[in-house]
Amino acid sequence: MTNQPFFTKDRDAFIPTDAARGPWDPNSLHGRVIIGLLAFVIEQRHSGDDFVPARLTVDMFRLPTLAPIEVRTRPVRDGLRIKVVEADFLSGGVAMARASCQLLRKTENPQGTVWSPPNWDVPAPAAIPPPADPRLGMNGKWTTRPIIGAMGTVGPRRLWMAEVRDLVEGSALTPFVRVAVSADFASPFANAGDQGLGYINSDVTLYLHRLPVTEWIGFEVVNHHAADGVAIGECWLYDEHGAIGTSTVAALAQRKPMANPSQRDVMRKP
Repeated sequence: MTNQPFFTKDRDAFIPTDAARGPWDPNSLHGRVIIGLLAFVIEQRHSGDDFVPARLTVDMFRLPTLAPIEVRTRPVRDGLRIKVVEADFLSGGVAMARASCQLLRKTENPQGTVWSPPNWDVPAPAAIPPPADPRLGMNGKWTTRPIIGAMGTVGPRRLWMAEVRDLVEGSALTPFVRVAVSADFASPFANAGDQGLGYINSDVTLYLHRLPVTEWIGFEVVNHHAADGVAIGECWLYDEHGAIGTSTVAALAQRKPMANPSQRDVMRKP
């Protein structure tokens, strides 16, 4: 890849580049790079070829600035079959996000047949022309091949996504980091409507029964519900060989709540 990476390294610190800027505030990081960096560090420090990162949950409770990033990890369980790792994402020394990752050792499937949904039947990415609107790829943060549906429409949505830049300078994308960086797309893809995107997601949970083996990740919206400004969205994930897992998000309506009434006003109520 020749495009600018999302982060460079300075000893143990990760330095965001301009490419890491997010859509909500030009001086803050995109959620996708927060999730991707947590996955990157967890994989480097705690994974192995015999383990699948079956679940990654990231809580994003503050918008990090472009200050240097530190990621601290700690093993909760380091067993023969199950590993559980927690990680903290610190920007300028302040905690901005945290992750929990469960890694499961590979083995053989038990005997018998279990029902699964059919694989999606869609054109390969190579058979789909690039979109004319560069906004669908956040003007160069990634590239897409739309299959059905589009932002601003109401109805089913499917598309392929591929990364166009490395997460960390000098480190090629691994399959886990590739899908972790893309997982945040489940929020706008599932939660945008005919009036645009009115929700900002506060978390992502990525479930994987296997890692992707191709560079293209497929997204299929399978759920969106909302009430009182709180939404959930879910996408099934694919590579070019079939299903790989799911990405689920919780999100808040991007509106400031009413100010809390003062104690004096409360006391005056009959």
